[in-house]
This record gives sequence, structure tokens and C-alpha cells, in this order.
Amino acid sequence: MAKITITFGVLLILLGVIGYLAPGIHSLTALIPAVFGLVLVVLGFLARTENQKKRMIVMHIAVTVGLIGFLGTVTGIYHFIRMETGHTILFPAMAEAQTVMSLMMLFYVLLCVRSFIEARRNRI
Repeated sequence: MAKITITFGVLLILLGVIGYLAPGIHSLTALIPAVFGLVLVVLGFLARTENQKKRMIVMHIAVTVGLIGFLGTVTGIYHFIRMETGHTILFPAMAEAQTVMSLMMLFYVLLCVRSFIEARRNRI
């Protein structure tokens, strides 16, 4: 899971940088995915340890970060759907970036939960 955490972190950093450089945004809030990504990259590297207890704690922190990232951006999906159905929204690029981050974080959390369940089954 450490490699997956690092991969998702790098993708979030790219999402934040691309969102910041996109035309019409240039707001520091566009870098929020990059901040989450940086945290996940650091946690991913910390989870690359042989110490099982430390790895377990770090990965639980990482999935918590992922869950917070999902919950913080889930409204972007609503705005994106409204935008796609013809409604005007104030910041369409922001809704798109939030939707991408939200779906990425949801997928990451689900992968972590699956991994935790497998680890629990293998321990018994």
C-alpha cells in the first residue's frame, strides 16, 4: 500500500499544480490537492518500513487523510453534475478539480479498506 499511497500523492500534486496553472483559476486554493498529495507522499515513504506496527499506524493515518480529502471535496461532484446538466456555476474549473480529487480519494480509501481487510484475514 505504500507504493499506492505514493502514487496517489504524486497524482494529487499534479492535479493541484495543473489546477493552479489552468486558465482562470490562479488561486492558492487550487493547490489544496497538492498539499494532500504531499502529505500522502510523505506518509507513503514512512510506510515503507519493516516495522509492522509503524507501517500500520502510518497507513491508518494515510487513509484518514484520504477520507478527509474525500469529505472535503465531495460537494464538487454535486457542482460538476449541476454544471453538466446545464446549470451555471461560478467556478467550473474548481468543480472539475474537486470532482477529480473527490473520486481519487474515494478510490484510495476503498483500496486501503480492502487492504486492511486482507491484512486482517491473513493475520488470523
